[in-house]
Amino acid sequence: MSGDRRTADEPVVRIVGIGAGPAAAMLLERIAANRAELAPGVRIELRLVDPHPPGGGRIWRSAQSPLLKLNSMLADVAFFTDASCRIEGPVLPGPTLAEWVREVREGAIPAPAWADAELFRELAEIGERDFPTRRLNNAYLSWAVDETLRRSGAAGVAGGAGGAGGAGADSGTAGVAGSGGLSVEWVRDRAVDVEPGCSESGAPHRVRLASGAELTADLVVHALGHSGTLPSDESIRLGAFADRHGLGYIAPAFTADVDLDGVPTGADVIVRGMGLAAIDLVVLLTEGRGGRFARDADGSLGYRPSGREPILHLGSRRGVPYRSKITTALAGDPVRLEYLGTEFHATLAERAEQAERLDFERDVWPLVVAELTTGYYRELSTGHPGRVTLDWVEFAPRLRAALDTRDPGVLAALAAAHVPDPEDRFDLSVFDRPLAQAPDPEGDAGASGFAASGGFAVGSGGFAAEAVQDRVRAHIAQDLRHRTSPEHSATLALFLTALHVYLSLAEIPGERWNARSRVELLPGRWHAFFSYLASGPPGHRLEELLALADSGIVRFLGADVELVADEDAGMFRASGSAAVAGGTARSGVSARVLIDAWLPEARASRSDDPLLRRLVERGVMRELAVVERGERFTTGRVEASPEGRLPGAPRQYAVGPFVAGLTGGAFTRPGFDSLPFRVHDRCARAVLADAVAAAARAAVPVGAEV
Repeated sequence: MSGDRRTADEPVVRIVGIGAGPAAAMLLERIAANRAELAPGVRIELRLVDPHPPGGGRIWRSAQSPLLKLNSMLADVAFFTDASCRIEGPVLPGPTLAEWVREVREGAIPAPAWADAELFRELAEIGERDFPTRRLNNAYLSWAVDETLRRSGAAGVAGGAGGAGGAGADSGTAGVAGSGGLSVEWVRDRAVDVEPGCSESGAPHRVRLASGAELTADLVVHALGHSGTLPSDESIRLGAFADRHGLGYIAPAFTADVDLDGVPTGADVIVRGMGLAAIDLVVLLTEGRGGRFARDADGSLGYRPSGREPILHLGSRRGVPYRSKITTALAGDPVRLEYLGTEFHATLAERAEQAERLDFERDVWPLVVAELTTGYYRELSTGHPGRVTLDWVEFAPRLRAALDTRDPGVLAALAAAHVPDPEDRFDLSVFDRPLAQAPDPEGDAGASGFAASGGFAVGSGGFAAEAVQDRVRAHIAQDLRHRTSPEHSATLALFLTALHVYLSLAEIPGERWNARSRVELLPGRWHAFFSYLASGPPGHRLEELLALADSGIVRFLGADVELVADEDAGMFRASGSAAVAGGTARSGVSARVLIDAWLPEARASRSDDPLLRRLVERGVMRELAVVERGERFTTGRVEASPEGRLPGAPRQYAVGPFVAGLTGGAFTRPGFDSLPFRVHDRCARAVLADAVAAAARAAVPVGAEV
């Protein structure tokens, strides 16, 4: 589309969105929702550049194993804004994923054209508290993009190759023209470079594509989603060791993209990591190889091997999987913040000028501990009053006084005095590192943040690997019981309180944090802990993990896993540990295959996306770096304003997981004033303001004075 189409009567602004996954799709919805208010007389041509169709993008593409699932229940996924949203733009409700499924069943919404027997079976059978496949989520997100365009007056999204003369080239064929002033086109290509236009004259940017084509853009939005990284020094070292000795090594990657065919049947495999990537790996190497799960006569889940599985030895820093998703309902008072709510933010605002910058560990982590502990005990006391000897009116001030001391011993004494069942008592430090503290043989000490059901007998010959196996299995079984049983709804309050805390911390301006907090502790310690608490796998995945452990296909190495590349033996060796009554139990294994099962680090300068690396090298993007008291702190994520603007790169924006700050992830929880809605609404309104300015410049005749 060439510049001669832009006239004073119909100013046209060209926007190129690099990436078409969930972040780009949600931003598109917010641009469409806000356009009538902010840019009513401006025609916007938006091109989304991505090898994968708009909506799901690469991670949530339809072409992946139907065994891979979301870690959110069907009822907990939404694309459209709702009445809970506190945003500047208009709230335009639409179906949640669960509502969309019901409408597809009823025939009000058609199933996607690519739907196969497996997807139709899922559509027919899935319940609101079940966990959908990634393929089903792709179908919903793709439909949501089409619905956004229908609402805005556009007919749909056209896909075309990006080569010269094709739908994605500037010669302009097969564009989708909408009657509402917004047209959207999917360019099936990959952006490899952005040549910035002149900031003073507003000359357009040039977006170069892998096919050799170019796109002209008044504005560019980088919504690249998750990308991998170039191999780390450790991965290079381990890969070289594996090559020297004829071993197998798989570096951190997105599990759905990994070729697992080379993992030998029956081989011992060391798996470092026990998060979502590791769970997906286990699924693909067991059920994905033909094994199946079935209920035994007593109702317990068993695994029927295919004979093609390897033996998987799992370990990590914590030594346990992420906490499973919760399927219970609250029984007591609503969740609310006591320490990090409106009063906290009002105090921050009052002290903005004179206050020392916030330190996460010193100033905020104790309040997080207090919030989570309070949320847990409020639900236990008000939802299950017989489980606490005092009613909440009496217990709450005593709990607050104990928390204010910041002395774990005082809190433990209060719980021991007024919470009769040790399994109902909560200790966040034990919850965080459940294998670091031995269970009491009488069941009095916490093993998972709650009391354990008992200790482990260890023979006189020393602490065996079986003790580690038993500790981890007991932890998983207890975690499932606490997060799926109605009588343990306090764990749901813990989860919901964590969500409120996440939203609260995300609203603190970046400049209010000290350097270490902003670039290390928030994206590192806090986000990692939050993911462990709130972003774990569906409960049935952990039940399956126990069944696999019973079958001997999964073994647990424990916590603080140490890896040795043994040159003399030509093998990988890994060992881990767990505290047990009387000491520390250790477990170890030697193996010819090592898999590092965690997601690639989000570091723009080392991304495997050449565009992202190139933009960082040129300074168009820059990794967030803060200098404080002579010390320089850096993060791998890209610096952007709260509206997504790239500093030093006029008319360029960035949204998504590679951007610094707490963004709330790819999906939203309905009715929760979810953070992604706020992030994308702010960015959309800023983009539209720039679009109006670009249209005004375009309407001025050549040579005229501005």
